[in-house]
Amino acid sequence: MYKKVTTPLDEGIVNQLKAGDLILLSGKIYTARDEAHKRMIESLNRGEKLPFEIRNSVIYYVGPCPPKPGQVVGSCGPTTSGRMDKYTPVLIELGLKGMIGKGYRSKEVIEAMKKYKAVYFTAIGGAGALLAQKVKKAEIVAYEDLGTEAIYKFLVEDLPVIVTIDIYGNNLYEIEREKYKTNLKR
Repeated sequence: MYKKVTTPLDEGIVNQLKAGDLILLSGKIYTARDEAHKRMIESLNRGEKLPFEIRNSVIYYVGPCPPKPGQVVGSCGPTTSGRMDKYTPVLIELGLKGMIGKGYRSKEVIEAMKKYKAVYFTAIGGAGALLAQKVKKAEIVAYEDLGTEAIYKFLVEDLPVIVTIDIYGNNLYEIEREKYKTNLKR
């Protein structure tokens, strides 16, 4: 059973989300990959503001393909989240509440999620064309020179994601691995 969640996320919302919850996410989210994260941190280090309001926001780790005629965006499947891990704790401390990607997160990211109450969602890799259908509007907000890896603001409707790591540090990757090991022993 899916839970419907609308952005912006706040502490009240993320407190209710548990690892394993199936979510239909709607509202405004931002896209950013490796180079965009690097630039955001460099901006912060220079004392500059970020190109969007990070507090209570969700970042989707994706570089959408160019749209075909009649599309809002082209295929937009998640990229590997671990590549953003060296930048992510700072953004979480500044109020980032959600991240969407695929794959494992570092211990540092998980600790920041627990301390500052943020969640990690997984989107299904390989389903980028289907996920693109959930994007109702897309506009570049920063770093246009990065092409598809620029920061976009997406308006999404019922984007299917899974809570993979919750604010308590419960990690679906570990939970399911333990279930599998237990079933093997039977």
